[in-house]
Amino acid sequence: MDMQQDYDEPQLMEAAAIFHALADPARLRTLTQLAHGASSVTRLAEASEERIGTVSARLKVLRQARLVSRRREGQSAVYSIADDHVFQLIANALEHAEEHQGFTSRES
Repeated sequence: MDMQQDYDEPQLMEAAAIFHALADPARLRTLTQLAHGASSVTRLAEASEERIGTVSARLKVLRQARLVSRRREGQSAVYSIADDHVFQLIANALEHAEEHQGFTSRES
């Protein structure tokens, strides 16, 4: 990736929408669950001890940001990480957070 490149407004808007979708810890937690493999809404809800409606709404936001994909398996919708870019984005963000855990703005 060449950061010297000038990005146009639509690209910047799309990137901002992705970061907005990732800004919620619960949505990020859902993505980390999906990083382990595809899952149905029911399984995700059971694993997080949340209502199916809550998890479904969260997945809708992630799907609109094109961070997850959905496929049908019989009566169920199965969700997965959209592509390797998303997986790397999540992994990099969490690794960065771990490196800087405990860092406060007063230390800068």
